[in-house]
Parts: sequence; structure tokens; C-alpha cells
Amino acid sequence: MTSLLWLQAAGCGGCTMSLLCAEDPGVLELLEDAGIRVLWHPALSVETGTEARAILDDVAQGRVELDILCVEGAVARGPAGTGRFQMLSGTGESLMHWVERIAARARHVVAVGSCAAYGGVTAAGGNPSDAVGLQYDGAHAGGLFARGWRSRSGLPVVNIAGCPTHPGWVAETLVLLASGEFPALDGYGRPRFYADHLVHHGCPRNEFYEYKASARELSEIGCMMENLGCIGTQAVGDCNIRPWNGVGSCTRGGYPCINCTAPCFEDPAHAFVETPKIAGFPVGLPTDMPKAWFMALASLSKAATPDRIGRNARADRIVVPPTLRQPK
Repeated sequence: MTSLLWLQAAGCGGCTMSLLCAEDPGVLELLEDAGIRVLWHPALSVETGTEARAILDDVAQGRVELDILCVEGAVARGPAGTGRFQMLSGTGESLMHWVERIAARARHVVAVGSCAAYGGVTAAGGNPSDAVGLQYDGAHAGGLFARGWRSRSGLPVVNIAGCPTHPGWVAETLVLLASGEFPALDGYGRPRFYADHLVHHGCPRNEFYEYKASARELSEIGCMMENLGCIGTQAVGDCNIRPWNGVGSCTRGGYPCINCTAPCFEDPAHAFVETPKIAGFPVGLPTDMPKAWFMALASLSKAATPDRIGRNARADRIVVPPTLRQPK
């Protein structure tokens, strides 16, 4: 059996809520089938108070071996590096202290969600709690742990970034670790099985993107890149290839991708539903797209936009169906 301990630091608990929405299989069935034994999880376990404290003590003292430590939420280091802005009730010690002690015992350490990975929403604005990710402070390597920190297996923290993170990403990571495999990671410590994709891949609005047929309001079904802040062409994630609960994603639900899998997504310096522009062109261009090429492509695409696509883009549903073609 693979032992797992889950700690919730400074965050909203949304990544646990997301994981509980896993289907085919559900999270409990998944853990059982993968041979993962949950020592303790604050939302799933029945142990509380003295019983929970005993479990944490046993792991921290090395009396119980720990294979996987999952941390959800950023770690608050304030005030003045004491971590006492977030205390673990009944222990007299900060959550930061417990994370540090238990991480030193774990074979693998997993940051669940962008807060645990990079600081996320918890670190937004002035960050008065001095919240950081486990091994990153925003986009900079070195958070609660140093840049070169390694778990007992000699490997870095796995950053399952997302706000909240996709239940499939958590499930696949845990199954890999339980089977003795370590997921390949990208430059920000994210598993490449989802980080090698863009949110743009599989987006149902791709036909509108191809012709730069853009929505002006959130209720319209055109591409949201030009006017409504969507950066799915720059954001990593297989959200539209592996839809949430089999059917959903932000762009499928009519909301722009805000790149929640990336460090510092929480402070974009503009409203999430606005696209900053220079000379009429979006400041953020699609990944790997040279600016001159994008400008030329956008001009040609707009000039070639079929009437059907242009009219549908600015409607809240399909108003002009595709032309019927007689088979040859």
C-alpha cells in the first residue's frame, strides 16, 4: 500500500472540492484501486482532535512511513517568518512548521493547486501573510523550500497547478507515484501529461479564432481572445481535451481562460475579462507566434471571414447554420 497524507494550508479548499467531483472512477474508488491508503485528510477522514494529532506526530517522528505528502493551499510564512498567521489548531505550532517537518519524511511531495505550487490567489495583492508555494514564490524558484530542495526520493515537488486543479490531473499524478513512476515535469514543475497541451487545443470556439471572429460580450459565442481577455492560446492545460466531468471547461461555459495553471495568474494587471492592446492588437500573443505573423494572419483572416461565422460570433447561439452541400 502507498501511504498518503493531505494537509490544507492557506487556501479555499477548492482543489479538494474539485477532486471530490471526480467521476469514473470517483476519488475514493480511485484511491482504493491504486492501492493508496489515506492516513489523514482534513475533509475525508473521520479522525479529529487528539486522533488526528497522533497521526501527524507519528508521521513527523518517522514512526509511520509516508509515501506521498499532498499540500493544498499556499503556506503563510508571516508574521516575520514565524508562520503564526496560520496555526494548526490544538498543536501550538504553525502549519508552516508541520509542512516542513512532514515534507522531510515524505518520499514524494505534491503541491495540489496553484496556491500550493506558486502562492496563487492567497499571495495576491500586497500578500500581507507572506504566502508562498512549496518550491516557488510566484514564478521564482525557491518558496517555502529552497530551489534545490528534494524529497526523500531525491525528486522535486510536483506542482499540479490549476485554480482549482483538474481532478484528473491529481488522480493521474497519484496513480503514477503509487505505481513507482515519477511524472515528467515542465519548467515550472507541472506534470507534462497536461502541461504539454494548451487550453486552446480542443476549444469549441476554435473556428471563430481561426477567422478572428470575436465576441464583444460574455454572452456571445465568438472567440474571446481579442476583446474579453481569453489567453487559452498561451495557457497550459488539457481542459478542452479532457473536459471537467466529461463536459465542461471555462471556455465551454462562456468564460475566458485566465491561465490559472501559471505562476502569478492572480495579478494580471488588468481585468480578467479585458484584453490589453497596443495599436489594436492584443499584448499577449499565442504561444510561439511571432508578432508580425500574427498581425498578417489576423488581417487576412478577418478579410476572409464567412458571413455565417461573423454573424454567429456576435450572437448568443448559432443563428446561421452551415450551408448544406449536395454530395458529389
